[in-house]
Amino acid sequence: MEAIETERLVLRNFRTGDAADLFAYLNEPRASCFLSMKLEDMGAAEAEAEERSRSDEHIAVCLRHSGKLIGDLFAVPEEDTFSVGWNFNADFGGAGFAFEAARALFAYLFTVRHARRLYAYVEDHNAPSQRLCERLGMRKEGLFMEFVSFETGDNGEPIFENTMQYAILRKEWESQQ
Repeated sequence: MEAIETERLVLRNFRTGDAADLFAYLNEPRASCFLSMKLEDMGAAEAEAEERSRSDEHIAVCLRHSGKLIGDLFAVPEEDTFSVGWNFNADFGGAGFAFEAARALFAYLFTVRHARRLYAYVEDHNAPSQRLCERLGMRKEGLFMEFVSFETGDNGEPIFENTMQYAILRKEWESQQ
């Protein structure tokens, strides 16, 4: 994809040189939905950065002034719909970077890729992502009880999480602009 620039950020394809910054937030993922992406060492981070560099579905979010990777977005196409999401380095939290990046991605998906609908899954205990969805104009479409398991308990049984689905249609996005 072509790079997208905002006031403070650059959204671009991943590069192999992003491994160290990727490792900084995926060696201990905060959100349980990213536990399966946990990177054990720099070798794993290098392989993950290489794999992501071959895909437009994974989008690196970098500080515009330094080029430092601070998080990532994803946009997985399903015909005229995209599943979207985000994961950011906690060291850069609270500055509005996730909102700025996601808003730019939404604009790109609706205007350039002609998406009709975007949706996101958010665990019911992930309040920051829920607030981000709402700030982006997404509406809650439902709550899936015991929808998915990302980890197991001490007894080896899966721990199931409740998951919310948020979505926004292009016509809703346009009416907000």
